[in-house]
Amino acid sequence: MSPSLVILAAGRARRFGGCKPLAPVGPHGEAVIDLVASDALAGGFSTIVLVLGPATGPAIRYHVERTWPSSVDVRFALQEVPMGTVNAVLSASDHVGDQPYGVGNADDVYGQAACAQLATHLAGSSPTNADGTLLGVDERRSVTATGDGGFVSADGLEPAQLAPDSRVSMNLWGFTPEFHKELQLAMDAAEGASEEAEVLLPEVVAQSLQTSPFMVLPTDASCIGVTHPDDLGLVQSDLNRQVGRGERPAKLWAAAG
Repeated sequence: MSPSLVILAAGRARRFGGCKPLAPVGPHGEAVIDLVASDALAGGFSTIVLVLGPATGPAIRYHVERTWPSSVDVRFALQEVPMGTVNAVLSASDHVGDQPYGVGNADDVYGQAACAQLATHLAGSSPTNADGTLLGVDERRSVTATGDGGFVSADGLEPAQLAPDSRVSMNLWGFTPEFHKELQLAMDAAEGASEEAEVLLPEVVAQSLQTSPFMVLPTDASCIGVTHPDDLGLVQSDLNRQVGRGERPAKLWAAAG
């Protein structure tokens, strides 16, 4: 059975200043969330579960219901209070059933190749490598390029210099329903969490590794993210180049019939 992909689209995008999932970045003005969902379906996911928030959720749902093909199996979940990505995933628990499922951001275009790799693994049709067990996750902030191929972080943690070949997670995860117990324990431990004290997936995954092993699926695929308004032109140009190189179809929803 093909897995579902939970897309986290409940953020308020304070740095962006608008509804990032609806930012028009595609070759024909398609929204970010259109590309994310279309790539997921083309990569082997069968169902899209959108986690929406009260502020931007109505606009996103309006867009989806009026522009996505009727053949797309899309479900809507509500995260009533912005308490972080752990709470967002739990908000979608009623829609994922009892099978493994994927989780990704609504403002990161992962591409069909990365989606296919995760969907194949979740469906149980790809081999696992014992050497690929996740050993830890370090959440780093204020990262900038140094100009010589390296990166530096100004978050006060060590090492400040980050190797250019470091493995980077773009918040594209695979979970089983059993892992909801760990997620709920994290939320219970952070009772009173708010938008200023969010409970985040990378941190909870890192804390659970001794009891809940994770497998790393390396990929050299490009992930294009939207964070600031100044990113829009760069994202649009990159996506157009992908189409020109034949890496991305010029028309979305090929897998939706």
